[in-house]
Amino acid sequence: MIAVTKMSREHLSEVAAIEEMSFSVPWSAESLELMLTDQASALVALENGRVIGYVGMMCVLDEGQIINVAVHPDARRRGVGRTLMQAAEAYAKERGIVFLSLEVRESNIAARSMYSSLGWVEQGIRKGFYSHPVENACVMTKSI
Repeated sequence: MIAVTKMSREHLSEVAAIEEMSFSVPWSAESLELMLTDQASALVALENGRVIGYVGMMCVLDEGQIINVAVHPDARRRGVGRTLMQAAEAYAKERGIVFLSLEVRESNIAARSMYSSLGWVEQGIRKGFYSHPVENACVMTKSI
């Protein structure tokens, strides 16, 4: 059974490991720690006490930005990302957020498809947004 909870300091090492496995330019543990401040929030998916995924979000007034979503390679294609996104949307709504946005690699068809199935809409492209390799980002938004 997958449980989603607010990220705490004790989750940081597992989140950092997932970050390393998931991104060509991963955030450092120190950067991930910023998600524990008042300006940002993060949720983790737990299975048998182990972090198998996380989502990070920054909120300003009534707008939120999903800044990171990652699932451990062993837990992919099991609905963990969907569960995390639904939990993030519920968390944002509780905080009075009415609009969310995110960027996703243009080539990440699986993620774009999942976001679309959750009601996210593609709004545009940010040219050369990603590095290693250089790639455009698809900007997606959702009103909640």
